[in-house]
Amino acid sequence: MAHFCLENDIHNILRLDMPITTPPMARWQWKASTSNSTNPNSLSPNKSVNRSVSLSKTPSKTPGKNSKTQNTPTAGGDRFIPTRNNKQLDVASFLISKANEPVEETPSLATNQKAWSVTLNGYDIEEAKILHFGGNPLNAPEGYQNNTTPASVKKSRCISSVTEQILHAPGFRNDFYLNLMDWGRQNLLAIGLAHRVFLWDAAVEDIILLKKMEDENNFICSVSWSKDGNFLAVGTSDCKVELWDVQCQKRLRSMDGHSARVGCLSWNHHILSSGSRSGMIHQHDVRVADHHIDTYGGHSGEVCGLSWSPDGQYLASGGNDDTVFIWPMTTGSGNQVVRALTEHQGAVKALAWCPWQPNILASGGGIGDHHIRIWNANSGSCISSLDTPSQISSLVFSPNYKELVSGHGFGHDKVIIWKYPSLTKVAELEGHEDRILNLALSPDGSTVASIAADETVRLWKCFEKDPVKKPKPTSSIIQQHIR
Repeated sequence: MAHFCLENDIHNILRLDMPITTPPMARWQWKASTSNSTNPNSLSPNKSVNRSVSLSKTPSKTPGKNSKTQNTPTAGGDRFIPTRNNKQLDVASFLISKANEPVEETPSLATNQKAWSVTLNGYDIEEAKILHFGGNPLNAPEGYQNNTTPASVKKSRCISSVTEQILHAPGFRNDFYLNLMDWGRQNLLAIGLAHRVFLWDAAVEDIILLKKMEDENNFICSVSWSKDGNFLAVGTSDCKVELWDVQCQKRLRSMDGHSARVGCLSWNHHILSSGSRSGMIHQHDVRVADHHIDTYGGHSGEVCGLSWSPDGQYLASGGNDDTVFIWPMTTGSGNQVVRALTEHQGAVKALAWCPWQPNILASGGGIGDHHIRIWNANSGSCISSLDTPSQISSLVFSPNYKELVSGHGFGHDKVIIWKYPSLTKVAELEGHEDRILNLALSPDGSTVASIAADETVRLWKCFEKDPVKKPKPTSSIIQQHIR
């Protein structure tokens, strides 16, 4: 009943036509008086059940249906029951039901947003995102291979294991320490057979007899083409080095000086290096009458391998003493060796410089070693080593595919292609019936020639690329000066 009294007092206060008799009672005063005057066991107005039962029941009306707040007194104090509008409940229910549905964007709105972005920023923000997916993928340049491309997608290179062509070489000498085949820039293959030198023209497949020794007891020990392919140097068993003009098929000069057979030759422009069985290496300047300009003496056994670096800075020599020497391009240096490489355990005949890395030298050991070793000529360190295992008689670098080709003797009698610099095996070429003794690469780098003790020359077309124009022959810098 207290709240009815409070309302009457408020009405009396708001009436201006009568004086205020008593001020309103403080909340704690009327609350205390109400709790004292009310019997806990008495019934609530208009209720026929006891108070304990009425307190346990929920209100008869759902909260939110009343427009006024009800303050129902309890034993411990008031209970506040908030009210909600029916319209608010409907809106909340609608929003909850639509929260997980995708927002539909009309084409006109998207078009307008893109136009606004271009107008304000000068570009579409969606296209400027870092992780933006759009447009067609870019195609890689033709011939490019990505390392991450699956092997099944990469274009596989087919290397035929069948010989392209076979040439018979009767009278070929089965001697590991001789170098009896070389392929010149004019596409002529020179081969030494017993006491004769033959030229095979690969363009027209014609054979030319270039030289025949007068004494048939002597024999050819080495052949080597000049850089332009116009001159052929020939080392013989009677300690001589001869120089031949191929176009005229004429011997230009014969150079003496060695005390034993000349088993290896190598050109560096107008300088011709020759190695003999005595262990000496002679340097010849073919432009002057007094051709002998220097002697390198370091090997204790026969010199069986000679090769100048592509830039002409170093001369590599291999011998029967299991040693590789690297000499400088100087005159009068005598025994001033730049590097002495002694890790091989067999005779070193196979020597090859890398065409695209002039300071890299590959060497191969004989039957007691059968290792391919890659050297840094500047530091003298061994970069990598591979056990084949077989006698290695010759090494050739292929610039077309950056690979290394090795010819093998006792053990395998095969030609093996290795990927450089990993030295993983690419292919094995079989066909020879005896040990391979020399390899030569064609001028265009597409074909490897191998000659073996079975008296055959086999041509392997392993590095063919797209057709290119044949390089024009260059004039020789020693053409007018050979005497």
